[in-house]
Amino acid sequence: MMTISSRAAAAALASLLLASSAFAQTTAPTAPAATTPAKKAEKPRSPESIECSKQADEKGLHGKQRHKFRSQCIKDAKAAATKSK
Repeated sequence: MMTISSRAAAAALASLLLASSAFAQTTAPTAPAATTPAKKAEKPRSPESIECSKQADEKGLHGKQRHKFRSQCIKDAKAAATKSK
């Protein structure tokens, strides 16, 4: 049978083990924005770009074909704008 002093010692040991996790320190969470690089600010789209996108949508172009069409369309629209001035 356990004596009173051994019961007290067992209780003290158990409470010490259970209470130790309450005193554990955790690190403060870091701000996610500080670790990730900032996104580039988007440039405002030109009227030529918007119009060429609409035309590409009407034609149902995607991928490389869309990119090629929009590049040429924007070049042509800017060239036409400089000639009319």
